[in-house]
Amino acid sequence: MIKNFKKINYLKNGNQRQKLAFYEINKHQVLETLKQYSPILVGTIPIDIDIPNSDLDIICECKNHSQFTKYIRNEFGNKKDFKIYTTKKNGVDCTIAEFKTDNFIFEIFGQNIPTDKQNAYRHMIVEDLLLSKKGNDFKNKIKELKTSGIKTEPAFAKLLGLTGNPYVELLKFEHKLSK
Repeated sequence: MIKNFKKINYLKNGNQRQKLAFYEINKHQVLETLKQYSPILVGTIPIDIDIPNSDLDIICECKNHSQFTKYIRNEFGNKKDFKIYTTKKNGVDCTIAEFKTDNFIFEIFGQNIPTDKQNAYRHMIVEDLLLSKKGNDFKNKIKELKTSGIKTEPAFAKLLGLTGNPYVELLKFEHKLSK
């Protein structure tokens, strides 16, 4: 069953790091500030496969990158080590902002794609379903691979024996797992 990751209340009952993420996101009013951009926390912390240097990834839907950049700079530009830039990923414009708080690095990622259709969200849903099906041994092996420096999607691909682009191959599980 697919969990509701669109609200972060689930973090309150999670592990220590998830509880700290919940506190930090609320303390800095990150989701509240980004509300007009339909933000969703994605990545490894929500699905409990993070490692100590994992950041808080928040995806947003932004239709106008220059307005989004201006808004993000205005709202978060005073945060430690703030930076923002626009680039292309898979041929799609994206604006990425980073900053630090006491306990985390935040990465805000904006694309002109609804947040629940963005690959980061879709990957997290597939990964969460795989973790629930495969159990704790699988989860621990993912964390070990991540600790050794392998990124999340390639770690899943390695354990699942997938060949080709791990980001593409993982998405092929979407329809199989959501049934």
